[in-house]
Amino acid sequence: MSFVDIIGDLLGFGQLSAGEELIAAFIGAAIIGTLMLTNTALAGPWAKRKITAAFTDRIAVNRVGPAGLLIIVADAVRLLSKELIVPEEVDRPAWDFAPIVMAGSAILGFAVIPMGSGIQLADPETGLAFVFAVGSIASLGLVMAGYASNNKFSFLGGLRAVAQNLAYEIPLVLTGASVVLFTGTLQMSSIVQSQQAALLSLGPITIPAWYAFVNPFAFVLFMAANLAEVGRNPFDIPEAPTEIVAGYQTEYSSVYFVLLYLGEFVHIFLGGAIVTTLFLGGPAGPVLPGFVWFMIKIWAIFLFTQWARSAVPRVRIDQLIEIGWKGMLVLSFANLVLTAVIVGVTGI
Repeated sequence: MSFVDIIGDLLGFGQLSAGEELIAAFIGAAIIGTLMLTNTALAGPWAKRKITAAFTDRIAVNRVGPAGLLIIVADAVRLLSKELIVPEEVDRPAWDFAPIVMAGSAILGFAVIPMGSGIQLADPETGLAFVFAVGSIASLGLVMAGYASNNKFSFLGGLRAVAQNLAYEIPLVLTGASVVLFTGTLQMSSIVQSQQAALLSLGPITIPAWYAFVNPFAFVLFMAANLAEVGRNPFDIPEAPTEIVAGYQTEYSSVYFVLLYLGEFVHIFLGGAIVTTLFLGGPAGPVLPGFVWFMIKIWAIFLFTQWARSAVPRVRIDQLIEIGWKGMLVLSFANLVLTAVIVGVTGI
C-alpha cells in the first residue's frame, strides 16, 4: 500500500477517486516537507553550531532555552523580521526566484525517497533519474542568484557554482549508475529491496548486502562527489567567505536569506537520503522502525559533512576543478567499467 493510499484510509476515503487521490497526495507532500524542514531547522541554527563548537573547543549556543534549542525560534524571528533590502539594478525576476528554486528543488527530491514505514510519496520506475534531475536544479538557483545580484562577488560565486557542478555532477551520476548495474532498475524501492539479503555471516554478526559493503570504492567516490554537490568543505567554493564575502548569497537578507539557508541544508539532507538509499540499505535496520533507521542514517551523513566542514581545509578553485575532471571523473568511469565487468562475469 502506497503512502497516498495510507493517508486516504486515514481520511476515510476508501477507494480513492481522482480528486481524493490528489488531496491525499497534497497532504502526503505536506507531511514529508514538514519532516524535512523540521530536520533542517534543527540542523542549521542549532546542530551546526554545536558540532562546530565541539571541533574548535568553544562553547556553543547554551543560553536560549534548554541546551540552546530555542535559538531556532530566536533566529527565525530575527531573520524574518529584518527588512528585505533589494540592491539597485538587480535582475529582479531572477533575483526573486533564485531562493525559491534553491529550496523547492531540494524538497521535491524527497518525493521518491523510500523512508520506511510506508512513507514514500511516489515510486516511479525512473526514481533515481528523477532525484538526480531535481537535485541538480539547485545549481540553476545558485547561478541565478549570482548573476542577478549585480555584485562581482556574487557573480564569481555563481560562476564557481557552474564550474563545480559540471565537474562533480557527472562523477556523482556515474557512480550512482554503478549501483543500477547491480540492481537492474532505477526504481528507488527496488534498489532498497535489493540490499535486504545478507552479504556475509560471521557467527552472530551478519553483514548486510548494502552496496557500501559490496562496492566500498563506489561509496567513497559518491560521498566525495556528494560533498561537492552540497557545497561542504573542501568544496564550499561558491560561497567562500574568506575570498568572495558570501558568494552568490552576498546581497540577500530577511526571508530570501532564510530560503537560501534552508535550501542549502535541505540539499544536504537530500544528499544524505540518496546515499542512504543507494548504499546503506535505505530504512533497513534491526529492532527499530524503518523510518527511525532512515533518520539515523541521514543524520550520520549530515554529521560527516559537518566534520568535513570543520576538519578539512578548502581547496583553491583551480585545485577543485582539477580534482573533479582529472581525478573524480576518471575514477568514476573506472568504477563503472569495473562494476560492469564484475556483473557480466559473475551474473549478479
